[in-house]
Amino acid sequence: MNMLSILRETTPLSEKDCFMVFSREKTEFDFPVHVHAEYELNFIENAKGAQRIVGDSIEEIEDTELALVTSSNLEHGWVNHRLGEGKIIKEITIQFHPNLLNDQLLNKNQFRTIQSMFAKAAYGMSFGVEVTKQIKEKIYDLAADNDGFYSVMKLIELLYALSLDTTARTLSSRSFHADNQQFNSRRVERIIQFLMETYTEEVTLRDVSDLVGMTEVSVSRFLKLRTGRSFVDTLNDIRLGHASRKLIDTTYSIAEIALQSGFNNLSNFNRIFLKKKGCTPSDFRKKYRASKFFL
Repeated sequence: MNMLSILRETTPLSEKDCFMVFSREKTEFDFPVHVHAEYELNFIENAKGAQRIVGDSIEEIEDTELALVTSSNLEHGWVNHRLGEGKIIKEITIQFHPNLLNDQLLNKNQFRTIQSMFAKAAYGMSFGVEVTKQIKEKIYDLAADNDGFYSVMKLIELLYALSLDTTARTLSSRSFHADNQQFNSRRVERIIQFLMETYTEEVTLRDVSDLVGMTEVSVSRFLKLRTGRSFVDTLNDIRLGHASRKLIDTTYSIAEIALQSGFNNLSNFNRIFLKKKGCTPSDFRKKYRASKFFL
């Protein structure tokens, strides 16, 4: 096996600055998929057909794009894909320190929605198109503001407005970065931890029901209520997250990865992967490798 590393960007944001804004126009995306310690809010306009890569999520974007990443280990980047020629892309990137709003502040009732948004954005978050269009002027205004103090207030106001977006969604699967796992239920955490430890085995709903002392029907309903996913979907998502990581970080064959990830049937693995990711494991690996800078 050959383990591969990814570019870790060193940003120009200093400890004495609260945040930095990078506003630029360009005709293509040429920066590789990368990670960095800072939180990042990225606004893109006029880039329909380009692809957003966040963790194991690879999606084609629309004309207007806004995404937030709050994990130092979550790979992200944008690639040309089907971007039309001659387009002038507008990109505004806002990077800020994770402790810009400390835990004492985030735990206050008035900041709870921002706290929740930051937790979800550990897996990457994409905001709704209509919300992004409504918030666009605030982003342009922040990029043009030269007053340091008031610009910080504008950033906090922007983050609050985004935290109210009910159409926002997380991007990368939870198991792709196990260190980001966060749940609000001890029972769910126990189930997920058990599945994370046994996903390579023949795990059944009965095993989980015995673990938490519930009937199989109750466990199934409980998981659906708390996570929005059935037992089978939860287990498959965990397996696919690990498979996606291996497709990116190793040179194992797809058949080997399927077996190592708990799929004892290659065609079944390919079918589930295609359904969940929108592409085959082979295409996923090619897309990721084409946009990744190996150290």
